Amino acid sequence: MNTGGERDKLDGREVKAEESPSKARLITVVDGRIDSRSLFGASRQITIEHGADAYTLRVTAQNKLILTK
Repeated sequence: MNTGGERDKLDGREVKAEESPSKARLITVVDGRIDSRSLFGASRQITIEHGADAYTLRVTAQNKLILTK
């Protein structure tokens, strides 16, 4: 869990999020929060790279989020 160091540096700023090597967009972080619509865009699934691992975050039919490795 982040206790503030990295998150505090991003609060209120726009950070670059890569959709693919040819597409990039800016994601705004305010008070440590990101609107899920800015992450997903028009898709219902994204891949999050964390170190050497890849996780899939998807929106269900009931509009819930599920994160799987």
